[in-house]
Amino acid sequence: MIRITAKEAAEKLLKQDNIFVLMHRSPDGDTIGCGYALCMALQQIGKKARPLCADEIPQSYEYFTNGVEMQEFDAEYIVTVDVADRRLLGDLEMLYGDKVDLCIDHHGSNREFAEYGVIAADAPACAQIMPEVIEGMGAKITMQIADALFTGLTTDTGCFRYTGVTAQTHRTASYLIEKGARSGMINRLMFETKPKRQVMLEKLAMESLQYFCGEQVALICITTEMMQKSGALDHDAESIPSIPRQIEGVKVAVTVKQKADDYFRISLRTTDEIDASEICRALGGGGHRAAAGCSYHGTLKDAVDTIVRLSSEAVENAV
Repeated sequence: MIRITAKEAAEKLLKQDNIFVLMHRSPDGDTIGCGYALCMALQQIGKKARPLCADEIPQSYEYFTNGVEMQEFDAEYIVTVDVADRRLLGDLEMLYGDKVDLCIDHHGSNREFAEYGVIAADAPACAQIMPEVIEGMGAKITMQIADALFTGLTTDTGCFRYTGVTAQTHRTASYLIEKGARSGMINRLMFETKPKRQVMLEKLAMESLQYFCGEQVALICITTEMMQKSGALDHDAESIPSIPRQIEGVKVAVTVKQKADDYFRISLRTTDEIDASEICRALGGGGHRAAAGCSYHGTLKDAVDTIVRLSSEAVENAV
């Protein structure tokens, strides 16, 4: 991968047309916000652009996703946003994983799978990078684009509570609000509004809570049975990894989510002294220092035993 600046990325996009913008599977506010914002900006300046994700986009984001026209065309240029590894493309990997022309991302663990990349590891959200790319193309940040990017910014920073938040993060948020981002409405939707099925899933998940390593590691499991019993959708589980980190004395919060009989997704949230990405890297994953993830193939017991061992070792080594 050739590293380039946001300005250089904008110059490259201006020379292209018929652009697919790919988001990662199990999409969150950052990848959705960036993907749709970029497509809106490209369409605004006369380009054909279409957002693509292997998984369904939750209806809760429709306040800005409705701003994109779903155009039909054959892709000539492939861009990914908030995607650190081509494997995170899910079912789209086989079609586009080796064809990515430009990657815009904020993960220090980026696997450098694209020809060119804007990788800002010091940014707590990909949405912090996007205004410079969008305005570099000569596009205007409309209210819907501002809503999309503010959504990415606030969701990936836990409403600006995480340690990766910088002065520039707040400046970007302020700028997006000046451009029309409805910050109060967005934060209320993202952090204070839950469907009943999500509340039921959180209740079932918390019943599985276990402590390890002198109660410094907290682990919860989300099984397919819990998903079925609650009627929850996949994105309803997004908020759960942050819950056990709120417990006093917990340094590593682990969520093990069952995706199939022998396949699990593991999410980690850690305090300042523990590097979550380093723990997940041992299992082929990655992410940020305070939030990371990985996959595990095997039994639930083996998944739990393995991640508890790695997390406990990290806690002990940090002492």
